[in-house]
Amino acid sequence: MKDIFLVSETDTGLTREEITKALLSSLEGRSLKKVLILPPDFTRFHSGAGFITNVYYHALTERGVQVDILPALGTHVPMTEPQWNSMFGDVPYERMLVHRWRTDVVKLGEIPASYLSEITEGLWDEPVAAEVNRLVMDESYDLIISPGQVVPHEVIGMANHSKNLFVGVGGSEMINKSHMVGAVYGMERMMGKDHTPVRKMFDYGMEHFLKGRPIMFVLTVTTAPEGKTRMHGLFIGEGRECLTNAVKLAQQKNIDFVESGLKKCVVYLDPDEFQSTWLGNKAVYRTRMAMADGGELIILAPGVERFGEDDKVDELIRKYGYKGRLHTLEQFRKPENADLRENMGAAAHLIHGSSDGRFTITYAVKNITKEEITAVGFNAADYDETAKKYNPHKLQYGFNEVDGEEIYFIPNPALGLWINREKFEE
Repeated sequence: MKDIFLVSETDTGLTREEITKALLSSLEGRSLKKVLILPPDFTRFHSGAGFITNVYYHALTERGVQVDILPALGTHVPMTEPQWNSMFGDVPYERMLVHRWRTDVVKLGEIPASYLSEITEGLWDEPVAAEVNRLVMDESYDLIISPGQVVPHEVIGMANHSKNLFVGVGGSEMINKSHMVGAVYGMERMMGKDHTPVRKMFDYGMEHFLKGRPIMFVLTVTTAPEGKTRMHGLFIGEGRECLTNAVKLAQQKNIDFVESGLKKCVVYLDPDEFQSTWLGNKAVYRTRMAMADGGELIILAPGVERFGEDDKVDELIRKYGYKGRLHTLEQFRKPENADLRENMGAAAHLIHGSSDGRFTITYAVKNITKEEITAVGFNAADYDETAKKYNPHKLQYGFNEVDGEEIYFIPNPALGLWINREKFEE
């Protein structure tokens, strides 16, 4: 098929009519009987992938095509029916298949140690197995549609495209080791960039193991001012060019520079989207390059009720805590800590979620005790008291003055990356 690239000429974004027309055009000339769609889950609600999946579902089923939908959960918990309905509209919940990252995968091959050493400057020298959900390799599917948002990401630099396959519906080794490769290489060297070591891993996997599969990427670039999604770009294609172009637009739309380090930053986590620090720590990842040394990051997290997305990861976070890169690597290397080595994704997450003592991180929550929060390495504050002072429904995005103090407010950290221009230019 010919690539379809659509970019809005205004800040209001593409209309639903423009998006629908492009999606239908991508199906022209195809003879299809069975299609698999791999949308992101509810944690990417503002991606626009819910609407995209809905359009494809109805267009295909009206032609008599069987459509299966496998949300790219990665390690996240399965979507609930209310989440599904909110994101995908009238697509039947019964069409949902659940990806189980530990058991539902097949190994396609290995990314060699020599290549990984080359792309990480010698920081990683073990092979990594490329695994995907077995349905991706099911030849009864005439087409696999992979929609999702290209946005700055702490592990890979820019999310989506092949990440949706090798992590979203990938297996434990690829998920764990790719996260650890990113942590060892350094997230601040990668966030907001395209050709990072982790992206090169996934590009290698696409080229060597998935080149023959009928995969069509439907990539979006969105923002969500005041909670309403605006799609600024739609990039549809079967190769990599759609990603390359989406990255360029996302770098314009989803990276915000501040002129100097933030002394106090307040981030709000929507309770419908964030119920764990595993997800909520986007507040840390996406602001860390903007925070001043000695600054304070306050995370208003009314929906956070656990640390990990699954019980095992939750247990590891409680055991080892967000206590800095060097501390985590020290624990990782100890022979007695096999549980951490067997869950490299969790180890990487602990590194990403710490400020390494450069600035303080305060979680204000309702559903976890202050003792539990401080035990994992964060400061703790009462949610109602903190939200009364820093009311997330009254603060404006960006700089605000509260009781004579300047603070920077971010209503949703998942949609951007914030960087101190002074440090960046250095």
